[in-house]
Amino acid sequence: MDRFHAVEAFVRVVEAGSFVRAAERLDVSVSSLSRHVAELEAHLGARLLNRTTRRLSLTENGQGFFERAVQLLADLEEAEGAVSATTVEPRGTLRLTCGVTFGARHLAGAIADFQALHPQVRFDIELSDRIVDLVDEGLDLAIRVGGVRSQAAIARRIGATTLVCCAAPAYLARNGTPRVPQDLAGHACLTYAYSPERRVWHFTDEAGHAHAVPIAGPIHANNAEILAAFGERGVGVLLEPDFVVAPQVRAGTLVPILPGYVAATIPVHAVYPSRRHLSAKVRAFIDFLVTRFAADPAWNLAAPPA
Repeated sequence: MDRFHAVEAFVRVVEAGSFVRAAERLDVSVSSLSRHVAELEAHLGARLLNRTTRRLSLTENGQGFFERAVQLLADLEEAEGAVSATTVEPRGTLRLTCGVTFGARHLAGAIADFQALHPQVRFDIELSDRIVDLVDEGLDLAIRVGGVRSQAAIARRIGATTLVCCAAPAYLARNGTPRVPQDLAGHACLTYAYSPERRVWHFTDEAGHAHAVPIAGPIHANNAEILAAFGERGVGVLLEPDFVVAPQVRAGTLVPILPGYVAATIPVHAVYPSRRHLSAKVRAFIDFLVTRFAADPAWNLAAPPA
């Protein structure tokens, strides 16, 4: 038995949640992974996994062994990386997650350009507006808009986005244009499920005074792009990141409102698990994103369109 490959197979199966998903990520056969795990259990004289047709779960022995095995693999990767980090060409599969709109509009181009520079790197991408657990999902990296609250993750800032309060010209013609943030209380506001405060919008005036405004409206959704589509159709007022609404604002289908009041500027982070050594492929890609988004990005409304 190859003990290293057996331990690695066991860890990747647990992280993926199934033999099939682990085999796909490692580009090996399911039978090979199953054999490695069975040999490991025989070597240890203990069952590590409970297998059913629906799911896998760790036994008590398996849980303890998994925690130590993850650390063992991380230590080995870190030792290898310390020796070769400056010389290794990025290679292998980089598994990442990102929000749907930012991923499709802005990250896709960055990935395409990076992959052209480093053709030995493959990408396995999950677009989702929910916050996923990187370790549980077996992911190397997340691109996240907003703060990073997990102490089990390390974040590096790669850019920023500013919230823009806007509405369609037709909506403003029917309902009037808000002049101060408090006016929003009388308007239909479209709310985003993953905002830290779903029913309160925050602004700062030119004197530096904060304004917290309770809002309500007819549409609540977990995706910013569909809210922008409702906004274009005159359903209500939006408070959306500029990377979402910049095209509509430039086209005039959405109009910024409340001049003299600014909403938050939100950081965009590359996030990776703190207990995992930063591999050459992940480090190179994060460095690439920092450089790419350092200049005025395409969504910056203060910059001329590309």
